[in-house]
Amino acid sequence: MPLKSARNRANYHWYVVATVCIGAFMAALDASVINIALPTMQKHFTVPMHVIEWVSLVYLLTLTGLVVPFGRIADMVGRRWMYAFGFTVFVIGSVLCGLSMNLTELLVFRCLQAVGAAMLQANSVSIVTAATPAEDRGKAIGIQASAQGIGLTLGPAIGGALLSLFSWRWIFLINLPVGIVGTTLGILLLPPDKTPRHKERFDYVGAALLIPSLVALIFMLNMGLKSGWTSLPLLLSYVVFVVCLSAFMLVERRINSPMVDLSLFRKPVFTLGNITGILSFAIMYAVLLLTPFYLDGVARLNPFLSGLLISIIPVGMTIMTPIAGLVSDKKGRRLPTVLGMLAALIGCVLLSGMSAAAWSYALLSVGLFLVGAGVGLFTPPNNSSVMGSVPENRLGVTGGILNMSRSLGMGLGVTLGGLTYQIFLIMQGVKSEKGAPIPHMIFAFHASYITVAIVSLVAVLLSLKRQTPVVKANS
Repeated sequence: MPLKSARNRANYHWYVVATVCIGAFMAALDASVINIALPTMQKHFTVPMHVIEWVSLVYLLTLTGLVVPFGRIADMVGRRWMYAFGFTVFVIGSVLCGLSMNLTELLVFRCLQAVGAAMLQANSVSIVTAATPAEDRGKAIGIQASAQGIGLTLGPAIGGALLSLFSWRWIFLINLPVGIVGTTLGILLLPPDKTPRHKERFDYVGAALLIPSLVALIFMLNMGLKSGWTSLPLLLSYVVFVVCLSAFMLVERRINSPMVDLSLFRKPVFTLGNITGILSFAIMYAVLLLTPFYLDGVARLNPFLSGLLISIIPVGMTIMTPIAGLVSDKKGRRLPTVLGMLAALIGCVLLSGMSAAAWSYALLSVGLFLVGAGVGLFTPPNNSSVMGSVPENRLGVTGGILNMSRSLGMGLGVTLGGLTYQIFLIMQGVKSEKGAPIPHMIFAFHASYITVAIVSLVAVLLSLKRQTPVVKANS
């Protein structure tokens, strides 16, 4: 049983938020630290870069495919134990990754690690929503998002330190002490579940159709630019996505206990919240993809300085997320979501004005901060409004859908940034990115940032359509 001394306190829900923040921080830290270690892993295993990239990709594919089913399972069997078990699986996977003797073992254990991460992410927002009074919900979700932002911010620095002092194995082994603390606190402090556990059955057919459709979609978004949109793996992925998703929609309409209650999408708050959530992360990850290439190819900065500049985005996000939660609890959800996407829009416009001149770094810094701060201002009230629009017995699957939307946004952003840059280079007669003249590169970057700004404008307009109902508890 959770600690009674903590449960009886008026501020008990903040203990729950703090516990969930440990998992949010660790998952974000792991996601951001892995990329900086890939070159070192490539040298250790003596494989090409396109092979070592699967260390990241298998994690993303597994996480995206499982986060919604695990959210549904948590709604049925309980979130507290699912969360604690997810922490345990994540830690075991992390330790096994750190002890891997070859790349095959590492990829298998990364999948196991992603299984644990899916359990954590599917439950984190739903646990916070269920435990927090409605008037504090925005603030609580903002604090949780801030923990994620801190993990993203510190990841490259911690990863660089571990690689310098020890080896790549320690980026996984460092999760062990944090995971032990998180698992213990999860068991002791998280509230017992109130949702009935016997009324509904798990939708195995829906899960069997949803998982491959999501995996195929994320694979297409991440590999299209690298493998070619007409390559055999991409064409097969397209077929799998269309067939499985179509079958999933048909099945979900006909069964009594669906994996995803499609009637939720009839709620404008739910649907618009997920669509704008996808767009917000697409904006941020398009900028995260484009900017390092600009700093390397045009500004000619070294990786250390480039990393410092890129870290402005998660810093802005970390600063704004708790503020956004406070504002949304007092002023409603629409104002901060509109202002957040407007800030991202202005940031992208500023980035489109960059050049090779020295003064351009100030423009770059402000633009990156506005993009990060904009997404940070947008995310907590958006998530709060989506979670507040569903009954308590759908909080888990809704949290899973929100996390799935984030993964889709990440993949869409990478594709958007890379594809638009290629298109605008080709429009100028440049057939290859390598050796492209700097003026042509600058034009392609400017046009790409403007394209992302247009996506931001769409997100602003959709946020303006957001309803602002009276905040109430889930029932």
